[in-house]
Amino acid sequence: MRSLLRFLAKYHAVFLFVFLEVLSIMMIVKYNNYQRVKFLNSSNQLTGSIYDGYWGIAQYFSLKQLNDELADENAKLRSELMREELSKIGNDAPQQDSLYQQNFFFLTAKVINNSVNRVHNYILLNKGSRHGIKPDMGVVSSDGVVGVVTNVSKNYCTVISLLNNRLKISAKIKRNNYFGSLTWNGDDYRKAELDEIPFHVDVAKGDTIVTSGYSAIFPEGLMLGTVSDYSLQGGSNFYKITVNLSVDFKNLVYVDVIQNKTRDEILKLESTDENDQ
Repeated sequence: MRSLLRFLAKYHAVFLFVFLEVLSIMMIVKYNNYQRVKFLNSSNQLTGSIYDGYWGIAQYFSLKQLNDELADENAKLRSELMREELSKIGNDAPQQDSLYQQNFFFLTAKVINNSVNRVHNYILLNKGSRHGIKPDMGVVSSDGVVGVVTNVSKNYCTVISLLNNRLKISAKIKRNNYFGSLTWNGDDYRKAELDEIPFHVDVAKGDTIVTSGYSAIFPEGLMLGTVSDYSLQGGSNFYKITVNLSVDFKNLVYVDVIQNKTRDEILKLESTDENDQ
């Protein structure tokens, strides 16, 4: 307390000067219109600059949330585009095929873990059973097929990636509808192999490979990739076809999980047919 009193006593002249200056400025602003307008304009500019800086800092720290929201919105728009593509496929086919395409619905999920450099690669998503996710649902991105859901917990699910040699996708050459199985050879995350295409089929580099629709997981016509190379193996009646995958598995952020509302009915019929054999 004594130190404070000594400090005030020592600098009382300075404090008095500052007080009188502030008082005089206030009186000038209050009783002179020109000075008052100038002061208000200056204060508004200063206040605006302060608020502008504050919101800039606030927006910087909220960028992650904004990016997530934008990415989520983009994923929803991609889902709508995918639905439109499926409806086009259905419109080009008989009416029952159009109804078939309408049985597929999409749920957006975020990738929270992913691997591409193993023999058996898996992906972890932030959606689970409480969101309607079930095993054996297909997973796609805006660029094409990603994989199939394997295990599901309440809030998360794991996906067997297309980059897993245990997964086979029923695929076809879009140009001529010849179908086979697409599998990953375990080497390059950008390439897979299409098997079971007979040697008499017309195959060309650049041919588009899409899902065949011969499963209860993926609808027909989803992008898989393009033919980059093909050859005939000695003594074989089938091509060895290399496919450049359309999905960049090192750049997956948001995906769509596909729900087929007729899947259980299809599996039940297939099971009945197998038991009758």
